Amino acid sequence: MAGEVDTTVLREAVIYLAAAVVCVPLFNRLKLGAVLGYLVGGLIIGPSLLGLIPDPERAMQFAEYGVVMLLFVVGLELNPARLWALRRDIFGLGTLQVVMCGLALAAALFLGTAFTWHAALVVGLALALSSTALDVQILQDQQKINTPLGERIISIHLLQDLAIVPLLLVTSALARAPSPEVRSGWELLLVALAAIGGLVLAGRYLLNPLFRLIAMAGAREVFVVGALLTVLGASFLMASLGLSMAMGAFIAGVMLADSPWRHEVEADVEPFRGLLLGLFFMAVGMTLDLNVVLANPLKIVVLALLLMAIKLSVVAALARLFGSSWKDASLIGVHLSQGGEFAFIVLGAATAGVLILPEAASLFTAVVTLSMALTVPALMLWHRLFEHEAPPASTEGLEGPDSAPPGSVIVVGYGRFGQIVTQLFHARGVEVVLIDSRPDLIEQSKAFGWKVYYGDGFRPDVLRAAGAEDAQLLIVTTGGAWEPHRLDAVRHAFPHMKIIVRAHDRLHYMRLKAGDVDIAVRELFYSALELGRIALAELGTPPETIDEITEEYVRRDSERLALQAASGDIMAGRETIFRPGQNWRPESADTSLGEIPPAEAASS
Repeated sequence: MAGEVDTTVLREAVIYLAAAVVCVPLFNRLKLGAVLGYLVGGLIIGPSLLGLIPDPERAMQFAEYGVVMLLFVVGLELNPARLWALRRDIFGLGTLQVVMCGLALAAALFLGTAFTWHAALVVGLALALSSTALDVQILQDQQKINTPLGERIISIHLLQDLAIVPLLLVTSALARAPSPEVRSGWELLLVALAAIGGLVLAGRYLLNPLFRLIAMAGAREVFVVGALLTVLGASFLMASLGLSMAMGAFIAGVMLADSPWRHEVEADVEPFRGLLLGLFFMAVGMTLDLNVVLANPLKIVVLALLLMAIKLSVVAALARLFGSSWKDASLIGVHLSQGGEFAFIVLGAATAGVLILPEAASLFTAVVTLSMALTVPALMLWHRLFEHEAPPASTEGLEGPDSAPPGSVIVVGYGRFGQIVTQLFHARGVEVVLIDSRPDLIEQSKAFGWKVYYGDGFRPDVLRAAGAEDAQLLIVTTGGAWEPHRLDAVRHAFPHMKIIVRAHDRLHYMRLKAGDVDIAVRELFYSALELGRIALAELGTPPETIDEITEEYVRRDSERLALQAASGDIMAGRETIFRPGQNWRPESADTSLGEIPPAEAASS
């Protein structure tokens, strides 16, 4: 051997992975969530308990790239048009949240402690920031990140990430011992605007050609390198200018959101994001100083609960002011009630500026960490109080679609609608791969001899495992008015596959067609027609008249629906609707050329 090998890094990596493997499945089993498992795992291996990792600060420096990766993935989900549509929530609600929560917490600290107003304001503003990493991870786990509620929460987090620069400027201005290295406010603002403008231009004119060249090379590993280069390059630019690394990654993600390479980039970055974000939460757990906690246990618990109560109340009131229902507003308040990772940065700057003692910084670091740990139980309590749903069935033992035999058709959603569609394929001898995400329904299907595979049929990796690269048709029979953009990644990954979907109603059909879905069928249309035909027959209507009335209605409705889908106006073509007082008869109008008879052309 050439010499003794330093195994320090390898040893620490093994410890991190072992703690994650033990704690995360345990906490998932207890229905407490993976995030809390990572936090507790970090606490156990950190210097406060076992001391297996003596230097958590070194781990935190590396783990911050988990937040960077997370913001990049969030940016990929928000193209510039969607981001512009959220501007009211970002700059209106987000700004009010930081200011109002900061002032409320500052007032509580000023009145309840010996802090000067300078220290109270800085600490209050620091505590007003919430944990982007924690909250976005929870939203992703709950599949709510692309819902209106999720987008409102993300908008507030984006403003909080932007607010770190002015908060550091406020801290520097109020500091008793300001650092000579800190730039002036105007200088930092100009640098920030220039950096953001540079990233936008680079994203528009450099990233797409770069990934086009990488795709032409056909080397999969180079695509991974390109994705990492994009994330780390944008982060490096912002960090070298004293700005937020995470914000740089987010802007890079937004610039790639409309790119044809977006889905490949997201798939390449996802494994790194998961690993580094888990490490970030473990590093947060390791920074919790149990000596401080044990010296002031009641004070820390009370402060953490007060922090969460004040932020919940203020955020819920603001969300209600911006149009959310009280139920959604209260849920947004719970999501944003904890302190965040940027508070550690502001508290460090306040300590360096001699605004607060290091002991106070340690105390509030413990308060922030405890509030992050309490967020998952708080959300569970909220759902128990306001959403009385049966607990989800266990997914243990369910097979994924990777074990399915090849089929020319993939059906996503095997409820009452999907079962009827699938039996027509069985009658024709067509091989079908069935996918559903409801364990209870999968178990019930076994009794009837159907093999349904567990998975989210809107994810390209799940469909790829089900054989989508060779399938001809994807049929989505999932109920509800789900958003059409959920199929964007699927269409990009499998452009050869025709997609047929079940539309919840007329408005959902219009949104689906606007989203370029190949074929959409309204779920109640033909069953309602059949019931109407039966009812007319019961009234003694001749069969040929029933056929002609049905044909005329379908013709009118199809033309009206085409007008509505093209214009986006639900009132388009309303003059073709059959109205009270009409007695339309087939011979009353000549429709041989496809004209729509006027509503008043009814004979007695």
